[in-house]
Amino acid sequence: MARKLIRADALARLFEQSTRALHSTGHSHGLFPAQWTALRYFAAADRSQCTAISLARFQGMAFGPVSRTVRTLISKGLLRKAGSAGRGRAELLELSDEGYQLLASDPIRAVVQVLEDLDDAQRLALATALEQILLSIQPAEPGNALGE
Repeated sequence: MARKLIRADALARLFEQSTRALHSTGHSHGLFPAQWTALRYFAAADRSQCTAISLARFQGMAFGPVSRTVRTLISKGLLRKAGSAGRGRAELLELSDEGYQLLASDPIRAVVQVLEDLDDAQRLALATALEQILLSIQPAEPGNALGE
């Protein structure tokens, strides 16, 4: 069966609708989307990159808002200080047991389940397209988009 080609503008609207819906799911379990992003980052990042400034760089955001997010997660008991990163005042951060438990209810898991059903070629095509989209919207440091 031949597949109907999708116009680029229709695909862009579908992508926008998907990202808006995903962002909306981030308002769950008493957290905001930025807080979920921070939890995911600290769960996956190399220990040496588990600082608020590294999170800010990863997100392409100013340090102030990221610092507030980190303080909030610490006050909620989801993140904790884990010593000095050895660079000035930077502190290493890590998820608490409660943070890891909450990630089991991460709203992004629904997307992960769908992506798990894609074959390798489909995942590669999607990853390539998403990287190109990200780079055209917000230039990032090499390797950040896929967590490499």
